[in-house]
Amino acid sequence: MRHGSSGPGRTWLLRLVIAFGFAQGAVSMARPAVSYRALSLGADERAIGVIAGVYALLPLFAAVPLGRRTDHGRCAPLLPAGVVLIAGGCALSGAANSLTAMAAWSGVMGLGHLCFVIGAQSIVARQSAPAEQDRNFGHFTIGASLGQLVGPIAAGLLISEQDGAMARTSALALTAAAAVAAVACTSLWRIEHRAPSSGTGRDQGAVGVSPCSSEAENSGNPVRRILRTRGVPAGILISLAVLSATDILTAYLPVVGEHRGIAPATVGLLLSLRAAATIACRLVMTPMIRLIGRTALLVATCLVGGLLCAGIALPVPVWGLALMLAALGFCLGVGQPLSMTTVVQAAPDGARSTALALRLTGNRLGQVAAPASAGLVAGVAGAAAPFLMLGVLLMGAAGLATRGGLRSQRTIGTPGAKHAQKAHAQHRAG
Repeated sequence: MRHGSSGPGRTWLLRLVIAFGFAQGAVSMARPAVSYRALSLGADERAIGVIAGVYALLPLFAAVPLGRRTDHGRCAPLLPAGVVLIAGGCALSGAANSLTAMAAWSGVMGLGHLCFVIGAQSIVARQSAPAEQDRNFGHFTIGASLGQLVGPIAAGLLISEQDGAMARTSALALTAAAAVAAVACTSLWRIEHRAPSSGTGRDQGAVGVSPCSSEAENSGNPVRRILRTRGVPAGILISLAVLSATDILTAYLPVVGEHRGIAPATVGLLLSLRAAATIACRLVMTPMIRLIGRTALLVATCLVGGLLCAGIALPVPVWGLALMLAALGFCLGVGQPLSMTTVVQAAPDGARSTALALRLTGNRLGQVAAPASAGLVAGVAGAAAPFLMLGVLLMGAAGLATRGGLRSQRTIGTPGAKHAQKAHAQHRAG
């Protein structure tokens, strides 16, 4: 079955990528703007770490309940709800005049991003045949990378340090981010395939999340059972490490730029260069998987990414920093889509949205703990020290993948994938 043919029309994935691009663009524009606005209000490195951590605090508690709801319901309503929360969090962060208020609205923004991502990932899992999942999740995450490419550039162009204008211009950037988020709603029409009637069973060979799973089915798949499933914990931890690297890079590169005399516009270009390299990686990810395999690719990219993160702590010139960030962006592009596929394929039937939500819970736990730890480290050892911490975290993820914690079944081109894809196609045809 060709890409895009299993959803409502042939454009559902493209429209989902576009919507994700705008939603992620708003968040990627807002995150450095929040850091600059907090700096203008007198925040130090520790306060920046706390504000970045609060972004993930509400999602930490909401992810699993949202995932379990999605396992036996529709995914699409989470998308506009997420957009509203992102836009509101951005706009209210721009209007806030205290660090406490900024932290609170940053948390609202994070909750909106979580709602959008759980709904969108579950749609991709439901509407993709097994052998299409690496590719479709890779294409889906291109939307995030596009947002991460454009957002920091836009923030850097709007924010100015001259004549004490940082407070005003960072507020302007946050207001613009809210408008960008609202545009995401324009591509969310008929994005989700309607569930079959209750009398129609789903083929057990299909990997997609069952939209008509009952409470009884989900009660047989408790969280502890999902977490004990081989491949799920490794996928969660690798995703945590990769996202923590991206998140701290976004939050702390402005701080590093302040210490090294790098202008906000240049910092925005550096962050966007990292995102562009991530897009390039995801465009060629399927051939790389075929060439060296999923596990080897994860190990290599986490290891090299860890070394590059540690290198950012060195006092290199801007051109050297640009080269390192481009290579780092390419390496970080692998972890997120492959961890999604790993978790979806390893999770029990009828609980895949919950498994994806557990993966997002791990991500948000990392987004709470990593910035808080980074703030402590930066307060003691300087603004570049968090990147050394990230290097250790990514190397640990490489070691986890090396130990064989990831399942490699049903990858592209394997007999299992072809059999499952055939079953999925037969189910759709029926």
